[in-house]
Amino acid sequence: MPNMTLSLPEDVYNIVKTHKEVRWSEIARRAIEDYAKKIALLNSITSESELTEDDIMALDVKIKSGVQKHYKNKFAKIAGTKPDSS
Repeated sequence: MPNMTLSLPEDVYNIVKTHKEVRWSEIARRAIEDYAKKIALLNSITSESELTEDDIMALDVKIKSGVQKHYKNKFAKIAGTKPDSS
C-alpha cells in the first residue's frame, strides 16, 4: 500500500502526539477512503450529465433563494410577523 505524508496544524499535532494509543494513520486512511469514494460516486452520477456550468449556477441560485425564503417565513411565524409572499 502506498504511503502519504500529512501536514497538521501545531495544536492538532500536539493532541495526536499525546495520544499514542490511537491509530491515527488508520483514522486518516478511513477518512480519506470515505471521501474518495464519495467523489467517485459523484463523478459516476454526473459523468453523463449535459448540464453546463451556467445551468448549475442557475440551479444553485434557485435552491439557495428557496432555502432563504423558507427560513425567513419560518422565522416570521415564530416572531409573529408577516411571512414573505414573494
